[in-house]
Amino acid sequence: MFKKVALIVTALLVGGAIWYLFIMPQDYMVRFQTKALPGTVNQIVKFWAGQKSNAHFEGQNSLSDFTNTLITNDTTLSFNWQIAPMNDSVSQVKVYVTDNENSLQNRILIPFTSTDFENRSKSTVKEVYSLLKSHLSNFKTTIIGEAIIPEKYCACVSLKSTQLEKVKGMMGHYSRLSDFIAKNGIKPDGRPLVEVVKWNTQNDSIVYNFCFPVLKTDSLPTSKEFVYKQIKERKAIKAIYNGNYLTSDRAWYALVDYANKNEIEVSKEPFEVFHTNPNMGGNELEWKAEIFIPIKAQK
Repeated sequence: MFKKVALIVTALLVGGAIWYLFIMPQDYMVRFQTKALPGTVNQIVKFWAGQKSNAHFEGQNSLSDFTNTLITNDTTLSFNWQIAPMNDSVSQVKVYVTDNENSLQNRILIPFTSTDFENRSKSTVKEVYSLLKSHLSNFKTTIIGEAIIPEKYCACVSLKSTQLEKVKGMMGHYSRLSDFIAKNGIKPDGRPLVEVVKWNTQNDSIVYNFCFPVLKTDSLPTSKEFVYKQIKERKAIKAIYNGNYLTSDRAWYALVDYANKNEIEVSKEPFEVFHTNPNMGGNELEWKAEIFIPIKAQK
C-alpha cells in the first residue's frame, strides 16, 4: 500500500515538474486588481509601449487579451495581458511573462532564488500599474442612462485617425471651421461635436466628423473644405465625461460595458458634445463632454 501511494506521489511530482518546466505557457505571472475597464488598461499599455524605445505593442485578440514585448539585456520579454471582471467595478489583470531564449533557466531558478527576469517582470508591470493608477485619477465618467442624441444641422469636416490622435485632428481644424462660420455670418446652434462613423477596436482607428452645429438657412455659403450635414435624432446611452478630451474614449468603453451588462444592443459609433474650450486651460477634471453610444434601432 505504501509503495502504491509513493508511486502515485512520485508520478504527480514528476508530472507537475514536466508541466512546469516544459508545458506551462508562461515563465512567470504578475497579477493586480484595478477599477479600470479593459479598454482603459489596453490603451494605457499601448501608450506606455509607445513611449519606450525598447518596447512594442504586438497585437490583441480582444480588448481583454493583448501582448507587448520589451527588449532588455539582449533578450526579448513577452507580456500577455489578460483581464477578467471580478465584480461590477473591479477587474483582475494577469500578466503572463515569457523569455523564450532563457525559458528553462528561468523556470529552474525562480522557485529557489530571485532572478533578474523575475525582478524585471515585476518592475515592468508595476511601472504600467503606476501609470494606470495616475491616469484613473485624471478623469471621471458618469453613466446617465438612456437618452436622445439631438437632431442638429452642422458644418463638418470628415477625418480619419487613431483614437489617441482624434484631438489633434480636431484642433487642426477648429480655427478654420470657426473662422469660416464667423466670417460668413453663420449663426451657431450648439457646442462643437464629434460623430464617429467607424470605430475599429482592433487597431484603434476611427473615421469621424468634427462639426459645429449651425442654423440651417437657404443661403449658407459653400466651402471646398467643409460640408453641411444633418445629424438625425437617435436613441442612445449617455455618459458625462470629465477630463482631458484626449482620453474621452474612456467613456466609450464605459458605455459599451454598460450596454453589455444591461443587454442593450448598441452601434459602436460614439457621439461627443464638448462643453469646454480646452484653449482656456483650467482644471481638466472640470472639462465636460456629453458622450453617447447609439442604441440599435429595432427591426
